[in-house]
Amino acid sequence: MIRVKNQKVLCLGEVLWDMLPSGPVAGGAPMNVAIHLKKFGLDVSMASKVGEDQSGKALVDFIEQAGLGLELIQHDAVLPTSKVLVHLDQNNNATYEICHPVAWDNIQLTNQLKAIGVEAGLIIFGTLASRDAETRKTVLDLLENNCLKLVDINLRQPYDQKDVVETMLHKADIAKLNDEELVVISQWHNKHKHDEKSIISWLAETYQLETIVVTRGDKGAIAYHQNKFYDHPGYVVSAVDTVGSGDAFLAGFVASLFEDKPIPDALAFACATGALVATKRGGTPLYETSEIYDIMQCKK
Repeated sequence: MIRVKNQKVLCLGEVLWDMLPSGPVAGGAPMNVAIHLKKFGLDVSMASKVGEDQSGKALVDFIEQAGLGLELIQHDAVLPTSKVLVHLDQNNNATYEICHPVAWDNIQLTNQLKAIGVEAGLIIFGTLASRDAETRKTVLDLLENNCLKLVDINLRQPYDQKDVVETMLHKADIAKLNDEELVVISQWHNKHKHDEKSIISWLAETYQLETIVVTRGDKGAIAYHQNKFYDHPGYVVSAVDTVGSGDAFLAGFVASLFEDKPIPDALAFACATGALVATKRGGTPLYETSEIYDIMQCKK
């Protein structure tokens, strides 16, 4: 089990519109995670920035309707609200075209954000939002707090710079990434010819990570915690789109940790949460927690 000092979570980073072929859907990994965690009953704060435009107003309305507070949503008078072009292949797997610069590239360390950061038991941050210096400085300042820190690796070209990603890895206690991102990071250090578990062990030792979780798409996930590995094969579902499935997985894993569930149980719940979201449109669809448990009754 993983211990935290309290039940307060701060999610920090991008909020945006995913421009799907079927129309715009509110998204951004940290916001998606925050919304799922809120659904699971956790005390969650979301920090980001939108532009003073119609897209920003609509996004703020969405965040409020999702039940998240707006006190840490900043507004930028110059930079626009973020939009991401989402392309789905024949298997409904998503690739992303991310505009730059946007409002969340300029998140400021306000007194209110600083205070909530000090109180947090867990800070969840991603690598994408740290692509520019201003937001990166804010993130790094917040990570000086005495709390558990979880980095969500999001390698989105061309914003997948080795120095930025490694800076964030060094600041984290827990890392979540997918199997393709694991290979990319291992290639930076000529470790890609090693087997998966050897690479994960190397990652944990190199960046002093207590816990690592690697998702494998429809093949489940693997977790590493205190020198032990835990595998889960995942669940068979009919995918509508995979947008936000990894974010749902992460929220399911975090929510399980707050309930003091053992790692194998946390991994199973996380896989089922990600699988459920893949059966629905967008990254934060409506669902009941009971639907997650229904999936967990199924066999791979």
